[in-house]
Amino acid sequence: MTRKQKRLSVILGGLAFLGAAMGLTLYALGQKASYFYMPADLAAANLEPGQRIRLGGLVEDGTVERGKGATVKFAVTDHQKSVEVTYTGVLPDLFREGQGVITEGSFGSDGVFDADSVLAKHDERYMPKEVADGLKAKGVWVESKSD
Repeated sequence: MTRKQKRLSVILGGLAFLGAAMGLTLYALGQKASYFYMPADLAAANLEPGQRIRLGGLVEDGTVERGKGATVKFAVTDHQKSVEVTYTGVLPDLFREGQGVITEGSFGSDGVFDADSVLAKHDERYMPKEVADGLKAKGVWVESKSD
């Protein structure tokens, strides 16, 4: 092999390696994607059973029920529709009724959203961007104007 052929084979080998790495990365990211929905958006969504999604909205007042152990049931609402959620685990310290929340999980066969992750707002002025945008679009939530 000449010098030119060796150099070309090294470059082609490197490009093939980078292409394979990029392909595997995109495949892995596509498998882990979870999409954000508001409760009213779920009627129009074509969700497969067990498909992982993010469900966001407000924790509906009067729906938080603590079960045995660390199991909690509550409803997430956008003031148009509500979705019942079950979660087993430790809730964030600032989780409470009327506050913005994003849950991640999938729907069970009984139609209840089984969350494996719950994210709550972290101070009195913060609302997760996805939840705030969704609620603002529906005219339900208005950001407070404070100094």
